[in-house]
Amino acid sequence: MSATEVQADNGSTCIASDVSPKPELSKDKIFHLLQTPRRRHVLRYLKDNDGVVEMRDLAEQVAAWENETTVQALTSDERQRVYIPLYQSHLPKLDEEGVIEYNQSRGTIERTELADQLDRYLTVETQTEDDEESIQQPSWESYYLGVSVLSTILLVGTVLGAPILAALPGVAIGGSIVAMFSLVTLAQAMSERARGR
Repeated sequence: MSATEVQADNGSTCIASDVSPKPELSKDKIFHLLQTPRRRHVLRYLKDNDGVVEMRDLAEQVAAWENETTVQALTSDERQRVYIPLYQSHLPKLDEEGVIEYNQSRGTIERTELADQLDRYLTVETQTEDDEESIQQPSWESYYLGVSVLSTILLVGTVLGAPILAALPGVAIGGSIVAMFSLVTLAQAMSERARGR
């Protein structure tokens, strides 16, 4: 910061400090930096992990996100396919633009204040991905509701003596209802295990 003398209206002299404006990224620059999912993953990871992070940890998490798996389940090939481009291209690019401080020789990365300008775009993307996932997969409650409705129809049909259902023994109808609930419960458990919850 530098100081500048300013003449006041009453004739006295004041010293005012010059505050340099915060650098801003143009929208074109922001969109260029965020055009690849890998760089978006890097910025999201750095936003969630304050301070200096290790290149290895960052690369493993980005590889896990790209392969839709956990860090522990990654293969060495999956790690390498992400590590090398990050090391050679993506991290130097973000460093060059001042969004991160990348010490290539030490293998450390730290987010800068300039990265704050990109946060709102990362938040929008995260919300969109969550919205798409919820649209693509019906909730488990809807599956249980469907099985409950079908079970009720079977029981009411049996009590009222519907022609097809009256011919079936009560054990078969009860077994069918238990089997439907068991299948939905098993499918839900397997789905949540696959997601790593």
